[in-house]
Amino acid sequence: MSKAIILLSGGLDSATCLAIASKQGHECYTISFDYGQKCALEIKHAKQISKSMNAKRHETVKISIGNLVSSALTSKSIDVPKYSNSGEIPTTYVPARNTIFLSIALGWAEVLNADSIYIGVSNVDYSGYPDCRPEFISAFQNLIRLATKSGVDNKSIKLETPIISLNKAETIKLGNSIGVDYSLTISCYSVDNEGRACGVCDSCALRRKGFLEAFLPDPTRYI
Repeated sequence: MSKAIILLSGGLDSATCLAIASKQGHECYTISFDYGQKCALEIKHAKQISKSMNAKRHETVKISIGNLVSSALTSKSIDVPKYSNSGEIPTTYVPARNTIFLSIALGWAEVLNADSIYIGVSNVDYSGYPDCRPEFISAFQNLIRLATKSGVDNKSIKLETPIISLNKAETIKLGNSIGVDYSLTISCYSVDNEGRACGVCDSCALRRKGFLEAFLPDPTRYI
């Protein structure tokens, strides 16, 4: 059986990717990152999602990039903004986050002799993050080919982005059709102490809109 690494944040996009990888017949290994994010609850949700979908193994990697970057997701001095759809890169952008996450996942993929790495980036509903674009994915795929033993041996690990061309409604419809339990996922940047979503940040706004346009009930608990 082929092996796949799935970057699992605890959100609906990455949960959908895990379901897709499992449906495609991969033995799934999930990886989450504790990088100093203010919403640490997402790590707990990622573990629950991984277990619910019978992943072979789940790892949480602790890295201290939160001490090095300026982002509303990591800094207590920067408030998480409300959804604006301005087209500008928002303060919730974490510099080089996907590059770092994928690099660590790539190392694990080589150790496990995995065939692929799944990441839930979307070029449609992506809040303006430059590391969610097809150009970034293409560049990282080239890095895999050049910078790994598997790549040199012409057995390059495939970077899979199954929802990159889907909007939130399409992603939710797809996930719903293959059994994703979205009540286990969390997408909010400003969850309160009771685990309720704020309902007004970028992530909440896109999630709400997605369920509405998919004509499916949103299981999220909002403030």
